[in-house]
Amino acid sequence: MKKLLPLFAFAMLIISCKNETKQEPEKMIEPVKSENITTSIYPESITKVFNAHGTIEAWNKMKTLSFSIDKPTGKEVFTENLKTRAEQIDTPNYTQGFDGATLWISEKDGKEYKGKPKFYKGLMFYFYAMPFVLGDDGIQYKDIEPLVFEGKSYPGILISYEDGIGESSNDQYKIFYDADSGKMEWLGYTVTYGKDEGSDDFHFIRYNNWQTVNGLVVPASIDWYKYENNLPTEKRNTVAFKDIVLSEKAPDAKLFVQPEGAKVIE
Repeated sequence: MKKLLPLFAFAMLIISCKNETKQEPEKMIEPVKSENITTSIYPESITKVFNAHGTIEAWNKMKTLSFSIDKPTGKEVFTENLKTRAEQIDTPNYTQGFDGATLWISEKDGKEYKGKPKFYKGLMFYFYAMPFVLGDDGIQYKDIEPLVFEGKSYPGILISYEDGIGESSNDQYKIFYDADSGKMEWLGYTVTYGKDEGSDDFHFIRYNNWQTVNGLVVPASIDWYKYENNLPTEKRNTVAFKDIVLSEKAPDAKLFVQPEGAKVIE
């Protein structure tokens, strides 16, 4: 009997060991590395600029842009349908309109209009709506040498257009931006309206006075600069923008309809 007890205890020990749950070694879970992934259809450099101004996606939600400029002849009020690019420019002496197809001039008080309506159509809108208008269809982008002004270097992007885009597809633009903030700082532009060929002569505007309107960073004023050898030299004049409206609501289509007595510009 005494010999059976040790055997019984030994058997129970074996059974107990078999019933124990096997412990699997713990698996090491490596942390997932986060990466900055962009889904932008635009090159990285111009995307950086768009993002610094509130994103191109936010801009594309807007349907109305309106602003005014004080000139020696009085206040000019610009209203733009951002989707159709219909435009009205209302001044003390005339109203200029474009309904998306027809350009017209309505003179006031018998004062003859002697300007260049085709050239002026969309001009100030384009300068004001920088950099977002550089997200339009038919645009080509190329990184270029930076602009160095007063010891500071600004990375650059050359903007050109596919054939048949806009009134002057030979136009070229250069934008230069702050490397840290991404905000646009300079615009170089050529003038090819009425010419058969492009131009290598760049004029310069400085953008260094911004304001935030409806979540978008837009100009409060811009400075035209004198230039030499395709480089800016000294400030020439400032144009200030007032009464800014950026809205997701479309403007009244009646604004752009040719009024009775207006002249159609062919």
